[in-house]
Amino acid sequence: MRSLDPLWRLRHVGFPVSPRDYRGLPAFASLSLAGSVRVFSLFERIWHWSQAASIFLLIFTGLAIHGTHDWIDYETAVTLHSIVAVALLVLWAFVTFWLFTTGELRHYIPNLSIKCQKTLLSVARYYAYGIFKGEHHPYQKTILRKHNPLQGVSYLMLKIVVFPVIWITGILYLLSSLGVIELSAYLSVGLVAVIHTIATVVIIMFVIIHVYLLTTGHSFKEHLMPMINGRDRIDLTKEQYDYLVCNDPERLED
Repeated sequence: MRSLDPLWRLRHVGFPVSPRDYRGLPAFASLSLAGSVRVFSLFERIWHWSQAASIFLLIFTGLAIHGTHDWIDYETAVTLHSIVAVALLVLWAFVTFWLFTTGELRHYIPNLSIKCQKTLLSVARYYAYGIFKGEHHPYQKTILRKHNPLQGVSYLMLKIVVFPVIWITGILYLLSSLGVIELSAYLSVGLVAVIHTIATVVIIMFVIIHVYLLTTGHSFKEHLMPMINGRDRIDLTKEQYDYLVCNDPERLED
């Protein structure tokens, strides 16, 4: 069958392979292959869009609570804000468990080697300067690192700093409002609300930058599709391709 031919499989999933290169798999030992691979699992995509919808709802209801708009009344805004916040907290608990148990956490842990630090700086320079000069993106994602170094650090800071601040202050504010706990003079309700609002502003800034970066590069669709169908074009070594063929072939198949 053609599907058992390694070169046919490479072409089938979008890898640039010429028939004249057919010498069997050993011929590709030193090649870096680029093609369509399922990078994001169904769970990751559900997590991403559920989190995005929840964050937008929380921002919308939070602004209503602050009196920024009157599209919904205060009581409804508070109720929706609390329900969505609890649901998102439960989702984050599942995601944290999933990140640790599947090893996917590695995509967010920064590599402290000199080479990777230089790559992070080059990515930062690209977004600050090079992107406006038409330069090519300095980072090519791989199956072992689906996020560039700047993305990884940004997502990690959100997960271990900003999100916990949102959780803790939100829970404290809710429990205090319900009369379950009484905050001290050093940590008043007003201070908790201010910290919660500052963290929210950071998340809003992140969302704006995140959406803006989707408009850069080749096309908006190209950046969006990996979070819809899970597939993206990445570099694969021969060993990585062989591993996927033997152990996870559906990631290579359309």
